[in-house]
Amino acid sequence: MNLAGDDAATPEVLRQRACTELLRQAAQRAGLLAAADEAPLDGVISEAASQAIEDWLAQEISTPEPSDEACRRYYAAHPARFRSGERAKLRHILFAVTPGSDVVALRDRAEACLLDVRCHDGSAGDGFAKAARELSNCPSGEQGGELGWLEPADCAPEFAREVFGELREVGVLPRLVHSRFGLHVVEVLAREGGQAQPFEAVRGAVAMALRQQAYVTALRQLLQVLAGAAVIEGVALDAADSPLVQ
Repeated sequence: MNLAGDDAATPEVLRQRACTELLRQAAQRAGLLAAADEAPLDGVISEAASQAIEDWLAQEISTPEPSDEACRRYYAAHPARFRSGERAKLRHILFAVTPGSDVVALRDRAEACLLDVRCHDGSAGDGFAKAARELSNCPSGEQGGELGWLEPADCAPEFAREVFGELREVGVLPRLVHSRFGLHVVEVLAREGGQAQPFEAVRGAVAMALRQQAYVTALRQLLQVLAGAAVIEGVALDAADSPLVQ
């Protein structure tokens, strides 16, 4: 598998394409996908390949139901994840990723903006609002990036994980927040912690979090095994030395 020919793709995009191709070929070897299905040049696989990968993963990965003890340990270790009524007053500057975007250049602009607003945080004037009006691709830019009070359910899951995660920062977050919409420079203006929920009320959510965690771990190990048996040019992937991945 040679991915070195795409000069425009970032290393992260190349790694994602390599992982998808490893899974596509595994589905073919298992007889779930026609041999005539070819590797895509642009990284976009066929609908048949997508379904075949899903079917193959369903065969290869099983996630056992977590025990009550494991759920209680996870609940005790992550109290912030299981609160109700938590919300934050936010504003952001969105650097939207669109088809054909130069992702590297976009990230450079977003990083420069993040550095600038953090350097001027708390100084005279409102540099964040000015940057939002000038740079943000979100309609909120006209209001200085103001999003108002939001709860986790109001946000895309990946955005919510960053803003409502274990760290309880107030102010401009020290990192870019990635979402399906692009790259965000985020400022938390205020927080309200909400109320802790008893374990019995969130047992299902805790179990789901553990199942997701187990699935991601199993998928990572599976990809390591596939990468260890493959010849891949143009992108570095961590590979397992043995199929018995610990």
